[in-house]
Amino acid sequence: MDNDLPLTHEDVAEIAAIIENSGYRELDLSTRRFHLRIAKGDGEDCGLTQEWHWAGAAGEVAAQADSATVDPDAICSPLPGTFYHAPQPGAPAFVAAGDTVGPETVVGIVETMKLMNPVHAGRSGTIAEILVPDGTLVAKGDALFRLA
Repeated sequence: MDNDLPLTHEDVAEIAAIIENSGYRELDLSTRRFHLRIAKGDGEDCGLTQEWHWAGAAGEVAAQADSATVDPDAICSPLPGTFYHAPQPGAPAFVAAGDTVGPETVVGIVETMKLMNPVHAGRSGTIAEILVPDGTLVAKGDALFRLA
């Protein structure tokens, strides 16, 4: 990292996969612009945490985080990974626009470190909009669907 550039989601996923498949338990990487810590978990969480510290912008980031509002009608990704609309390639999507869902309805899956994790709607409603294309890399908290 000659230019001390931030890592992309793909970089973090690749590093996490390397750690997962190695004998190491964790990686802690710091530069002057960011801090990344990846640790093998005990199964209670995804085992991946990121802390980004942008030089000269800490106050701005904190202010933006405080003012940001979560869309109450959004179904969000529970963890980082690759989002899929269907259980396998060529299979029908779990849900489509106009479908009625309940809190336990599986609306998609997020693949993280070769594990397929179901995404549940979390509440009742109707799928008003699909926000993320199939196969998209998502972060924890990214909006995937909007409910009506």
